[in-house]
Amino acid sequence: MTIAVLGATGMVGSRVSAEAAGRGHRTLALSRRPGEARTRANVTPVAVDVTDPAAVGEALAGPAPTGAADAVVLAVRSFPADREFLVGATRTVLDAAARLGARVLVVGGAGALRSPGAADLLVAHDPTYVPDEHRAVALAGTAQLGICQDHADADWVCLSPPAVLEPGPRTGRYRRGTDTLLTGSDGRSWISAEDLAVAVVDEVENPGGERHFTVVHTRRPGIKDA
Repeated sequence: MTIAVLGATGMVGSRVSAEAAGRGHRTLALSRRPGEARTRANVTPVAVDVTDPAAVGEALAGPAPTGAADAVVLAVRSFPADREFLVGATRTVLDAAARLGARVLVVGGAGALRSPGAADLLVAHDPTYVPDEHRAVALAGTAQLGICQDHADADWVCLSPPAVLEPGPRTGRYRRGTDTLLTGSDGRSWISAEDLAVAVVDEVENPGGERHFTVVHTRRPGIKDA
């Protein structure tokens, strides 16, 4: 299939592009600075400003001979936190993808998950996982999920990573959950960006059915689903 990745030069987006291309999918690597994208077979870098609705629509329609995107992965972030940018970009992508009939996978934030053992407490408000200096980022992620939920008729799914997401090994293994933060067998709520990309492309290829889900690393070989 043709998979468009917005934020393709970022930590997550670059790994999603590589994972998708490595599985043989045609990949549109969309970013403001496409020259920073790693060039490889099956990857077409495309310059696009995610805040420009017309540009996003044109980019998702795809350059010849790639054609329109069958699926869209939105993996953009802003540091420091810019809630208005994140919400606007998400709305723009959902609207553009809906016009094409493409499914959208939004890589969101852990803040939108429920805290373990306290179903009425979001991670964004739990100091166990989110210190004060990171709260604005976490709250931007909850607003992003809210925009998705406002598009109830659109074809979208939101993947919230665990509390810690950073570069690391690609094991191809993870445990999957729904809307509550997960911890691994070692007690850590963590996953490598490489294994998150595996989970993203797995979901694009074989949708799990939930609108909101999460994943966490696992040291047990061969186990992906909770």
